[in-house]
Parts: sequence; C-alpha cells; structure tokens
Amino acid sequence: MFFTYLRRELRRRRKAALVVASGLALGIALVIIVSSVSSGMTKAQDKVLESLYGLGTDMTVTKAAAAQGSTTERPRFEFDAKGDDSTQSTDRVMVQGFQTLAATTVDKVAEQSGVADAVGGLSLTVMKVDGQFKRGEFKQDESAAQDSRSGPGGGSGQPQGEVQGGGASFDVNSFTVYGTDVTQQDLGPLTSSAITKGRTFKAAETDAKVAVVDASYAKEKKLAVDKTVTISGTKYTIIGVSTADSGDAAANVYVPLKQAQTLSSSKDKVTTVYVKAADSQQIDAVKSAIQKNISGTTVTTSADLADTVSGSLSTASDLASSVGKWLSIAVLIAAFLVAGLLTSSAVSRRVREFGTLKALGWKSGRVTRQVVGEALVNGLMGGVLGIAVGLGGAYAVTAVSPTLTAQLGSSGGGGGAMGGGPMGGGGAGRQTASKTLDIALTAPVSLSIILIAVGLAVTGGLVAGAFGGWRASRLRPADALRRVE
Repeated sequence: MFFTYLRRELRRRRKAALVVASGLALGIALVIIVSSVSSGMTKAQDKVLESLYGLGTDMTVTKAAAAQGSTTERPRFEFDAKGDDSTQSTDRVMVQGFQTLAATTVDKVAEQSGVADAVGGLSLTVMKVDGQFKRGEFKQDESAAQDSRSGPGGGSGQPQGEVQGGGASFDVNSFTVYGTDVTQQDLGPLTSSAITKGRTFKAAETDAKVAVVDASYAKEKKLAVDKTVTISGTKYTIIGVSTADSGDAAANVYVPLKQAQTLSSSKDKVTTVYVKAADSQQIDAVKSAIQKNISGTTVTTSADLADTVSGSLSTASDLASSVGKWLSIAVLIAAFLVAGLLTSSAVSRRVREFGTLKALGWKSGRVTRQVVGEALVNGLMGGVLGIAVGLGGAYAVTAVSPTLTAQLGSSGGGGGAMGGGPMGGGGAGRQTASKTLDIALTAPVSLSIILIAVGLAVTGGLVAGAFGGWRASRLRPADALRRVE
C-alpha cells in the first residue's frame, strides 16, 4: 500500500517533485565540482612540493640563518698567465647557500620522538669558467715616427702609438649536483624522479665515481648511460638517467654523498636532513622537538613550503577552499529550505486528502511516514541528477586541464622558504632561488565525494520530509470535512 500510494502521488505531482529534485541536484552538483577541484588543487600543490622535497618527506632540517650583517663566502676564480694566448678553464664547487651541518645531525634528528626515518644530503653548485686571454698588439703611429726622425734633435727616440686588440673572453656555465645517501634512497629529492634509463645507485656504491643525471640535462649536454660527466676534473660514469615527476628535477647530477663531500671539501657535512614522521598527525610536534633539542637548526614542513607557493595555483586554491566552500554550503542550505517549504506547501494543498485518510483510519504516524517517504524519493532523485551533473562538470575541468602557475621561493633568509634543499637554502640575506612551475589542473572525483553526495541527497529528503511530516501530523479529520463541498 505504501509504495503504491507513493508511486501514484509522485506521478500525479511530477512538476513539484521535479522542482524539489532540481534544487537539491544543483546544490549536490556544486559540492561535487568544488570538492573535486579542491582535490585537484591539493594534488597540484603536492606535486609542486615533491619537486622540492621528494616523496615521503614530511620536513627538512637545515642550518639556522646566520646573523644579519655577517659576511658570507663568495666564489673566487684565479687564473695564471700562460704565454700570449692562453686558454683558461677552472671549476669551483660550492655548497648551496654556504651553510652546512655536521653529518652527526642526521643521527640526532633520527633519535627524536616521532621521527620514523632521517637521511642527509649535500647540495652543491658547480661553476665552470672557460675562456681565453689574448695579448694586445702595439701599433706604431707612422706619421709621428717620421716627425720624430726629421725634427730637430731627432725626437725623443721613443716609439709613438697605441696597443690595439687583446682582452679576454670567458664563458660561465653552472649546474647543480646533489650528494645522496645511496644506502637510504627512500627519502630525498631523487625519490621524486623515476629512473627511465639505466639504473639507480647500489647500496655498496657509497664512495664510487658513478652518477645519475637528469633527463633534461642529459639531453642538453648529450649525455647517456655509460658515458662520463666531469665535475671539477673528476670523471663520473653515468649509470642512469632520471625524469622528474613534476617535470623539473631537484638537481642536474646526483652522486654518492661521500663523493659530493670530497668534491666540495665538506667532509662529514650535509646541507639538508630529510625527515619522515612516524605519524602525519604529529608533524608539528616533531618539528617542535627537533628545534628544541637540536640547536642551530631550522625545520621546514610541507605546510611552511605551501605558504611560499604563489601565482595562479595559490589564488585558485584559495578561491576553491574559501569562496567555493561557502558558496556550496549556502546553495545547499537554500536547496534544503526550498525543498522543505515546497513539501510543506504541498501538504497544505493536500489537507482534504490527509484529513480524509485520517477519517478512514490512518494514524498520524502513517501519514507522516508517507510524506517523508515521498520527500526522501525526491531527495534521491535530486541526488542522482546532482551526481550526474557534478561528474559531468568535473570531467569537463579535467578535459580542459587549465594550466596554473606556481611561483616558489619569494622570500629570503637562511634556510629559506625552500628548506635549504637542492632548490633553495642559503645564507643570511640570500634570496632563495625563484622557480616557476606550470601545473595542469585536474578534478578527480573520489568514492568519498560520491558517498557525501548520496548522504546530502538523503539529508535533503529528510529535511523536506520533516517540514511536510510535521505539518501533516497536525492535521485533523475535521479540517478535511470542513473543506468538503
């Protein structure tokens, strides 16, 4: 009887049911689209941060910033004169930011409560200067020479003229080198790249002259597996080529940590400690513990890095998380209220019907259940329609894939907003390296979003049913009899 009556009433009031379902569908579709776009924003930001941190890293530990006004080391290049036209070539291997920590800091960090793993790395910049000095040639002034010979006293006897030509031409080429702990390769920047050719390091190659090069750098310099790359006069055999997941690698060349320490004369030194927390919910507590127990360090979490992301990605993310969220809530509330009011209004127009049913023996509870059942079906219809529209909107966003830009490294200071890793770090007053990434936005729809949509549909139906059911329960048979003509 319940379902028969339900089907008949919904068919008889198709327009009203469609209005209620459409209102709920609009709110549910908006929730799905905003939630999926927000999820896409989060993934885009994670991809940006992976290019700085590496997969699985929750925070980095770097040397604390030096006091303002202190002097920092500057690169110096010295050349020897070698004949008239001498070719000069020299390399200078520098620690990025000129800030290092003792390698023992890695063990201290690993001992802190809440730390699951910690690994050190050394980030270097190699500046290679190639060029040639050319000696100038003296050109004698012929007219002045004749005057000096024919004049009284035969002139001063000194040749007259000027030095022409000569000078120097030098080319400066720089690239980045990252020293990685080959015994622990599950943390650090190299984990955000995939080995596309060759292989990665072996645990036994702690001090071997081997290297992994980034695919873009390998293409530019025409490097390949089994060839060699020279760093400050030392040749390293290329064992693998890596491609960064985000399209921008943390370094051009990766070598074992001990080799990087040797190249930069930084024995038992690291620039960055990459940390993985045992519980992602305790990252702030781990950060506080490290800063409290290990002096002279700066701890940078992924949340800190996210604050340095600017550009259209940051703007769109803020809009999706603030304006989009509140707009969705406002539309949902409005949809629920409209559905409730329409259902209540429909009950008012059915006074004679419900009053007659009560006169025939229907109890108030049965009438209420009938109204709630109709409203619940309307809500489910709205949910199905809203999910369809929401999925269509999310698919459209993914198909178009608008490109957003992320600007990184806009602040200065030691340790930097970049956490002092391969992409940043620095001494006092040093501006962190600015970096722009282009990220294609997608709008992935997860099962949890669909379940939320279903829950909202049911909730909308129950809210509408509560309005109508409360109104129906208050009807008396006498109200119906008074309206019978």
